[in-house]
Amino acid sequence: MRVFVAGGSGVLGRRLVPQLVARGHEVTATTTSEAKLGLLRRLGAEGVVMDGLDAASVGEVVAAARPDVIVNQMTALSAAHAGKPNLRRADRFFAITNRLRTEGNDNLLAAAEAAGVARFIAQGHASMNGGRSGGWVKTEEDPLEVVEGTTAINHLEDVVVAAGGTVLRYGGFYGPGANDDQVDLVRKGLLPLVGDGTGYFSWVHLDDAACATVLAVEQEVKGVFNIVDDDPAPVSEWLPYLATCAGARPPRRVPAWLARLLAGRMAVEMMTEGHAFSNAKAKRELGWELRYPSWRQGFMAELAA
Repeated sequence: MRVFVAGGSGVLGRRLVPQLVARGHEVTATTTSEAKLGLLRRLGAEGVVMDGLDAASVGEVVAAARPDVIVNQMTALSAAHAGKPNLRRADRFFAITNRLRTEGNDNLLAAAEAAGVARFIAQGHASMNGGRSGGWVKTEEDPLEVVEGTTAINHLEDVVVAAGGTVLRYGGFYGPGANDDQVDLVRKGLLPLVGDGTGYFSWVHLDDAACATVLAVEQEVKGVFNIVDDDPAPVSEWLPYLATCAGARPPRRVPAWLARLLAGRMAVEMMTEGHAFSNAKAKRELGWELRYPSWRQGFMAELAA
């Protein structure tokens, strides 16, 4: 198939494009920087510069590519776009990404309709933003929690599903280039355990996330899928383990009231109230098999490399 990957030079795009090419698909991948066109060519794609927030630019590029399926992986979470992660100012850190998930995604949907592209897959999110009521682990039928700074996820899901498309709710990414800032904070002793660390997270390795995306492209599925590993776990388990894998001291413990003053409400809620996700639907309906069924294997493999 002809696959159009918007945001192909991002951390997931860089793992996704080679997997699509290896499966025999013809890939057009976008970037916002001409300097990254060479990277996309080396990955096997035809690279093109596109501004996802410019409707005319999106329409022209999609029309020229004549894709069978569009995969929206556009975010702006790198330091170059959003600066250093700062959950005290989540609205500012996620500002461009929120626009890409609303205006940018709508631009892609409009371009798909104009070009007669029936297949549309978009990047959602499912790490610690499960609805706060009920059990700690959520399915696709459960509502997402409205997390500070990331409300655009709900818009993206609504419009993509209404258009007959697919939303892949990826867990917290780790792997090459995905969580380097986090590992650096752990090694410096600057990522403490807040309260009892009872908040649950779901993780997924970039390569496993890319594999699930290829399956969604090839199987023409519709609806929402949680793309997470088999092992949702509280912060009190995964953070000390990450520190061990990184060769760092165990994280110190900070009371929630102090963490709220220092890091803001969102950071505290993530670590103490987060609800994670089940991957049962994705494994059942996509036939998805994970290289790293648990972050325990994945963290060790990545940080031992």
